[in-house]
Order: sequence, then structure tokens, then C-alpha cells
Amino acid sequence: MNNRKSMKKAFYWLIAIVITLVAVIYQRKTGPTYDKKLSVEINNVYYDIELVRSIEIGSNTEIKLAIDDRNIKARLYYKHYLSDDKYTSVDFEYKEKPVDSYLMNKVFNITEEKGWFAPVPEQPAAGKIQYYFEITDSEGTSSYFKTTPIVIRFKGAVPSSVLVPHIFFMFFAMLLGNLAGIMAVFKHQRYKFYTTVTLITLLIGGMILGPIVQLHAFGEAWAGVPFAWDLTDNKTLVAFIFWILAFIMNRKKERPVYTIVASIVMLIIYSIPHSMYGSQLDPETGEIIQGWIQLFII
Repeated sequence: MNNRKSMKKAFYWLIAIVITLVAVIYQRKTGPTYDKKLSVEINNVYYDIELVRSIEIGSNTEIKLAIDDRNIKARLYYKHYLSDDKYTSVDFEYKEKPVDSYLMNKVFNITEEKGWFAPVPEQPAAGKIQYYFEITDSEGTSSYFKTTPIVIRFKGAVPSSVLVPHIFFMFFAMLLGNLAGIMAVFKHQRYKFYTTVTLITLLIGGMILGPIVQLHAFGEAWAGVPFAWDLTDNKTLVAFIFWILAFIMNRKKERPVYTIVASIVMLIIYSIPHSMYGSQLDPETGEIIQGWIQLFII
């Protein structure tokens, strides 16, 4: 009997882990601030390149084309995001640069990077630049992302002592939330315990560490309602409210439906790409507002 219960519990954990991992992968592939991947054919050779969409203030502000071919020319065009400015253009230059990273040097045995680099001007926190580029090889000149420019958002440095636990608690909250919802569906007695733990981890990761991360990155601790419409802040708030409701409604009586609903709401919220409607600097007023970041670029 005990073995059967243990197997059921292990099965619940397995389902929760799978759902969480799928959500993590989805976030990495859809988030508008993660590097945009592109495969290009240059002089009959295919290259997989990653195009930057987020830059930390005070770090390298160059856009890289990881193309190890010196027999080409490339030109970058950029301007402030959604502005009426004319595009500024600058040539890419081929460089061989040392990689100063213990992880890359010792673990991945990567000591240098080669490719074409072009600088963009650093912006204040939440400032954005949109860009496209052209490459000329033996077949002629091709434009990339001219009609749907790539958007870079600049952000301040977030201490790893804050960022790492924030990320850990947010995804741990989702794991526990999935587990609580699955257990509630099967009316496992431990669903109430995991409802409580989910609420606590979401409180720490989303409502305490989240604003600290936001403050370091964009100078605003909270940009959700009632002050603004930052989707990242607002979706965290919605999830937190549903888990408070699930916790309260299950205190004196078993009401698994509330935990199931909270779990579904959290899953939907985590399916919304991170930073999709994030902080944005108005270049004219200097105020941080919110605006859509492009998600799908062809």
C-alpha cells in the first residue's frame, strides 16, 4: 500500500517536472529579450548566428555576426525604437577577440571569438534601439529584418545575489504550483501543503525579489497596477492573488478546485513570453513607460 502511494506521488512529481521544463524551454524560445537566432548562407556556407536583443549598461554594446568569412561586407542600420528618426548606418568590422570567461575558457575550451562587429550607442535603462543589417557576398547584397527590425532593450546590472534566487524561486513556485494542481485533481491529501508552499515561494520570488530585480534593471521597483501596465509585474500579481485565494479557501475545508484554478492560471501566465510588455523609456520625455516588444520576427 505504501509503495503504491509512493509511486503515485513520484508520478505526480514527474508530471509537474515535465510541465515545468516545457514552460522553461518555451520561455527561452519566445521571450523577446533573448537572442534572435538566424541561419544565413554566405558564399555557399551556412552560419547559425545569434542577434542580441538585450544589452546590459556598461557592457559591450556591439552587435555581432558570427560569420568567419573575411570576403564579405556588412552594414548595420539602427535608430531609436518606434521613433521618426532616420536610420544611422555603420559598417561591421571583422575582429578576433579574446574571451575573458573562466566558464567559457575552462569548461567549453573557448578562448576567442571571431566575426563581424558593429557598435550601437548605449541607452539609459529601458531605452530601446531597433536595427536591421545588410550583408554583401559573392551573390550580391541581402537585407535582414528591414521590414521587421530587431529591438534591443538596455538594462542596468542586476546583482547575481538577487537575480539567481529570483529565477530559482519563480520556477520553483511554478513546479510546486503544477504539483499542487495535479495533486488537487487526484484529491491527494498533500495538495493543501503544496498550495501553501507555492504561495510562499511566489511571495519571495515574485513579490519581494521581483521588484528588487526591476529596480536594479530599470530604476522602477513596481511598474504594474495601479502605477503602470508592465505585463511582467501584473501577471505576477494576478498569479499571487489566485494563490492567496486558493490558500484561504482551503484553510478550514478542502476545496481542491481553487488550487486547480490557481495552477491553471499560473500555467497560462507563464506561457506569456517574459518581458513581452515590459518597461520602455520614452526618448522624448525620459520617463519609463510600457510598450510592446516584438515577439515574432520573420
